[in-house]
Amino acid sequence: MLVTGEVIGRQRFGVVVRIEGVPDAVGLVEVTTVPREASLPSIGDTIAGKVIGHVEHNHQVHLRWQASSPEDRRQP
Repeated sequence: MLVTGEVIGRQRFGVVVRIEGVPDAVGLVEVTTVPREASLPSIGDTIAGKVIGHVEHNHQVHLRWQASSPEDRRQP
């Protein structure tokens, strides 16, 4: 399943995403799932991600970022 959302936080382990249409869910894109040639998206960016897992009790969704354009693959 592919979802979209706004990046609301950046940590050294990845980014936190507010998932569109699911107000109680928070997505996590771990740095280990970011394509090697890409840098982490910035706070406020809208990104798409593939759901790779979830934790029911705290509404956390694990995502793999779907970098779709050259700007998404920018070097740090």
